[in-house]
Amino acid sequence: MTNRPPSEPESSQKTALGFDEFIAILVAFATIGAILFWSLSRRDSSWNLNGLLLPSSTPSPSVQPNPVLPSATAKVKPYAVPDNVLPSSPPEAVVEPTTRSFPTNSATPYRAVLPSILVVPTQSPQAQAPVSSPTELESSLKSSALPLVTPAKPKSIIPPPIAFNDVPDNFWSRRFIDVLSARGILKGFPDYSFRPNQPVNRAEFAAILEKAFDQEPSKTAIAFQDVPTKFWASPAIDQAISAGFLKGYPKKTFKPQQNISRVQVLVALVSGLNLKAPTSPNQIISVYKDAKDIPPYAISKIAAATTNGLVVNYPNPQILDPNKVASRAEVAAMIHQALVKRGKLEAITSANIVRSPKISPELSQTPKPNPKAKLPTRGSSQQ
Repeated sequence: MTNRPPSEPESSQKTALGFDEFIAILVAFATIGAILFWSLSRRDSSWNLNGLLLPSSTPSPSVQPNPVLPSATAKVKPYAVPDNVLPSSPPEAVVEPTTRSFPTNSATPYRAVLPSILVVPTQSPQAQAPVSSPTELESSLKSSALPLVTPAKPKSIIPPPIAFNDVPDNFWSRRFIDVLSARGILKGFPDYSFRPNQPVNRAEFAAILEKAFDQEPSKTAIAFQDVPTKFWASPAIDQAISAGFLKGYPKKTFKPQQNISRVQVLVALVSGLNLKAPTSPNQIISVYKDAKDIPPYAISKIAAATTNGLVVNYPNPQILDPNKVASRAEVAAMIHQALVKRGKLEAITSANIVRSPKISPELSQTPKPNPKAKLPTRGSSQQ
């Protein structure tokens, strides 16, 4: 038998790819395609792929770590515009590129750049004028053609007068009432009326005196038999007595509900103001047509009230009508004149204020006849 040469080995049969291997190859190609597509689509954003692959100690040019405002001698880096320095070129906005950068592993930490450093808003040439100092502003205001505003005069703290519904504008005592009501010396009634023609009793007059004049509290009060301790006008009566405006009656009575007359009002004001009586009271009160009706005890007081401008008569200034009950309007006018005399109020021009006649010193004393005096003959002159 002859030995045959060994036969050549048969070539291995090619096996087809499995399902798992096909899926792996497909996922690989899809991943590579996605990476290429993502990198090509982000080309405009200038991503630095080297920063992702190789760590670098140098920060990205778009990120400025810890921006520091330049000093007067330091050079300004591009795009590093401080807040308080405006560009000398025409005003344009300087905007840093919006390229993003991830933080690296370098020693310098990543910090976001403030918007005030990255963007300088566009300003008009007028807004670029340097800010003047306070002294320069003050000097420029003084040199301005417009006048400076001067502070207004301090406003009066006195409130406006009360508009009473029963006191018309043409009422003869309207101005006196307005002045006293504005200062709280006289008050009205709950129905916003003043009742100018209503009589005034002694208790009400004492209350008006208390508000009108600066009276010190009475230390020695008189215990009037007809004034209870809890009477509403008891403090005012005590002050009017101690200040010398009013007096009581015999048997320790005050008669608070008794209406006060015009002559009693004037006598009280003259006594409280301590006005001196003139030397010739009879000649002064001769200005009144009804001077004979003045009580004897009140002649000197009425003369003093006349010379000091306290008497206000309506409708005829020459009619005093001393024994008439005083109305609220008449009391307001006389109290006002007394405050003018004391210097608390300004004078009001009124035709109802009585002006005392001017009496010469020669007429103030009654001359005695001289029997030895010779009458001047006709044709001769006496100097």
